[in-house]
Amino acid sequence: MYRILVVDDEPMIRRGLQKLIGEAHPAIVASDTADNGVEALEKIASCRPDLLFTDIKMPKMDGLELCREVSERYPDLPVVIISGYGDFEYARQCVAYGVKEYMLKPVTKTAVGRTVMKLIDGLETRRNAYIPLSATEEWLDRLQDAVWHLQTDGVDRVVEQMEAFCASAKIEPIRAEELMRELGNKLVDRLNAMDIYPFELPQGDEGSGSPFARLGESTRSMLEQLRAKRKGNLKEPVEEAKAYIELHLNRELSLEEVADRLGLNASYFSQLFKQMTKETFVQYRTKRRMERAKKLLSMPHHKITDVSAEVGYADHPHFTKTFKKVCGMTPSEYRESLGIRG
Repeated sequence: MYRILVVDDEPMIRRGLQKLIGEAHPAIVASDTADNGVEALEKIASCRPDLLFTDIKMPKMDGLELCREVSERYPDLPVVIISGYGDFEYARQCVAYGVKEYMLKPVTKTAVGRTVMKLIDGLETRRNAYIPLSATEEWLDRLQDAVWHLQTDGVDRVVEQMEAFCASAKIEPIRAEELMRELGNKLVDRLNAMDIYPFELPQGDEGSGSPFARLGESTRSMLEQLRAKRKGNLKEPVEEAKAYIELHLNRELSLEEVADRLGLNASYFSQLFKQMTKETFVQYRTKRRMERAKKLLSMPHHKITDVSAEVGYADHPHFTKTFKKVCGMTPSEYRESLGIRG
C-alpha cells in the first residue's frame, strides 16, 4: 500500500489533484497535502510518502527547491512536477534533480492515472527485489561468530558485503533500512539465546549514516560489551577456562566460579566446555589434577599426603580412590612403578 503527498499553494487545485490521485490506483491508501515546500519537507520527515506530486511556483519554498532538497535527503522518493509552466528550462532543472515525471496543468484523470500506475509499478519492482533467506542467515551466522570471537574486522567485512549485495540487487533504501533493523534484532536474539548475559541493541540516531553503517556500529558495540565482560581477554572462553583451572588445581574449583569469571551462564558454559573438549568440566578438572599429581609423585621429596593437598584433595582417601580410578593404580603403586620407595 502507498502514501501520496500533494504539494500546491492553490487549495482547489490541491484538493482536486489529491482526489484524482486517490482514484488512480487501488493500492493508494492515504494521501496528504502541503501548500509549500517547507511544509512538505516537514511532512516527509514525520511520515514519509511513497510518491510526491508538487507544483513549481509556490511561496516560501518553490517546487524546484523542494526537488533539490528531496534529491539530497530522500533520493529514492519518486517526484512528479505538475506546473502551468511549459518552459523547457524548468523541465531540464527537474531532470537534474531526479524528477520522474513532468505534467502540465490542467491535468486530466487519464494522465494522472497513467503516471501513478507507472510509478507504482516501478515501486513494486523495487520492493520485490529478492534477498535469499540463505544470504541473511549466512550474514547472521558470520556476525554472531565475529562478535563471539571479538573480531571487529570480521564485523566490518560482513557489513561491507551486505551493502555491496543490496546495491547490486538494487534494494531500495527503505527496504535496506528494514532489513538492517531486522538483522540487528535477530542478532541480539541469537546472542541472548546463548545465555551469555543480556545483550541490548544500542539505540542510536536513526537518521545518521547509512543503515549498514548503523548496523556495523551497533554490532561492534555489542562486541565491546562482550569484550568488557571477558575483562579484555581475547582468548577463546574454553582456553581461558583451562588456564584458570590450571592455576587453581590446588582447591575445589567449581564450574559456576569459572563461568562467572568468564561472564557466561553456567549451563551454557558447561555445554560449551563439553562441546569443545569432549569432556565434562569435572572430568577435565580431575584429569588435570591427576596429571599434576603424577608429576609431583615422581619427585621423591614430596609426601603422598602433601601431593593430595597440592591437587585440591583435603580428603586423602578420596584422592587415593580417584587416582586409582583414573590411573589404574594407587599413588603408592605409581611411585613404586617409578622405582621410588617410601
